[in-house]
Amino acid sequence: MKSAQVQATAAPSRVSARRGRRIWIQMVKRYDLYLMLLVPIAWYLIFHYGPLYGLQIAFKNFNPAKGIIGSGWVGFDHFERFFDSYYFGRLLWNTLSINLFSLLIAFPISIVLALIVNEIRSKSFSKLLQNITFIPHFISVVVIVGILNVFLSPTTGPINSLIEAFGGSPIRFLEEAGWFKTIFIGSNIWQNMGWQSIIYIAALSGINPQLYEAAKMDGASRLRRVWHISLPGIVPVIVIMLILDIGHFMDIGFEKILLMQNNLNLEASDVISTFVYTTGILKGEYSYTSAIGLFNSVINLVLLLLVNRFARKTSETSLW
Repeated sequence: MKSAQVQATAAPSRVSARRGRRIWIQMVKRYDLYLMLLVPIAWYLIFHYGPLYGLQIAFKNFNPAKGIIGSGWVGFDHFERFFDSYYFGRLLWNTLSINLFSLLIAFPISIVLALIVNEIRSKSFSKLLQNITFIPHFISVVVIVGILNVFLSPTTGPINSLIEAFGGSPIRFLEEAGWFKTIFIGSNIWQNMGWQSIIYIAALSGINPQLYEAAKMDGASRLRRVWHISLPGIVPVIVIMLILDIGHFMDIGFEKILLMQNNLNLEASDVISTFVYTTGILKGEYSYTSAIGLFNSVINLVLLLLVNRFARKTSETSLW
């Protein structure tokens, strides 16, 4: 009886040992392919996991002269200072609102653009539309902000010239806080919608054409075919992209905001990333802004875990 139990427990260990040997044999045979992994692994270890050692300065009163180890611990003092500050609510709201409106508006637009490109029968017109929407993605952020300054200028800008032609008065778009989020999100959509639609166009090209032919034979209109074939066919890709976007929900590229920011629109343009730059880099408050950055990253991680779990339960599609 005991020998049978011993054999039963030893069997899984032998199977796992065999699998381990097979893996090592495959790695030895394909050593050249595995050697290629050393570069990305080293890159992640050095530039992603290595800097995590410095996160401890968020809980210290960091002094460059003393170094990370020599600086004294202060616990959660920097977090409490940030939560109790008068600008905490403004920074959090601006960061959340810009990302939320971008997600609600910009995310569906790239899907709609992909569906439009997929439904265009003329290949030449389809390629022209794709090129027109792709090109802005490759324009520098500095150039984009320069274009906005030219077009929205209250004196020489064509937008204000058109407003004056209809009897209105010039609007200082870039100097009014009420217009900042609209301009920022709108320019982001124009710049990135073509690039973001590429993956949806690729997913649509993988749908079986016979499904469209069968639906057409049954009398389904083009809109019906899009709704019942195209959209369901790319739902897994949409879910994955949504999870990835929410994983960066609190991250806003501070370069563009910083270039568009001025004292007049600061109420709407001051976000966590720009505050970390101006306070941490320019003013040298490294520990304080490290605590703010850690708070920002923790929110991203929590949102990613929650959305991924929700997607796995509802649509059976998730990152893990």
